[in-house]
Amino acid sequence: MENINLCLIEDEPVIRESLQGYFGANPSISVNLVANSVEDFLEQVTKSIRLDINLVLLDIGLPGMSGLQGIRHIRQKFPEADIVMLTTFEEEEKIFKALCAGACSYISKRTSLVKIQEALFVVHRGGSYMSPSIARKIAGHFMPKAAKEGDTLTPRQHQIVDALVDGLSYKMIADKLDISIDTVRDHIKRIYRALEVNSKAEVIRKSLSGEI
Repeated sequence: MENINLCLIEDEPVIRESLQGYFGANPSISVNLVANSVEDFLEQVTKSIRLDINLVLLDIGLPGMSGLQGIRHIRQKFPEADIVMLTTFEEEEKIFKALCAGACSYISKRTSLVKIQEALFVVHRGGSYMSPSIARKIAGHFMPKAAKEGDTLTPRQHQIVDALVDGLSYKMIADKLDISIDTVRDHIKRIYRALEVNSKAEVIRKSLSGEI
């Protein structure tokens, strides 16, 4: 019979007790460690002579070290264990940080206990699980972005981009195009917004790589 040796790292008492009680009732799941922070987890592991853990259910918003920071420490202690994030955070940045750090799955806390338990078995059997809302965000990140109204640059803005690539200053661009520096600055802001960048260097990079 398959056996999940589970570690729960969750600081909210109600959620922690709910997860521990629900999973503890399943004969295939052994809740071997329960911690309210990454620091608490590390302290308990240090004190234990032998601790068998093959799956960690980890929150992100923890007191002290965040779950994202804790992934590295957990992997050092249990390199073969699968790490599943269970969190309220659904921002792309946190999703990708968790996955890049070594988590194999990412679950929203809006997910039912039944589905979370199903996810644990999917992961234990070698798979990966993402909440539908999370999977949608990941898929959306890699989908070609549809052009929005106002995204394309005007002929004047293309002239300004070309001038930036040529190394001209704002004043030199203004003189070359016979417009004011304020107008140049206004165009630059619109270019940044249209290209979704924050610096002149990024504009130049996009131009040289053929993205404009």
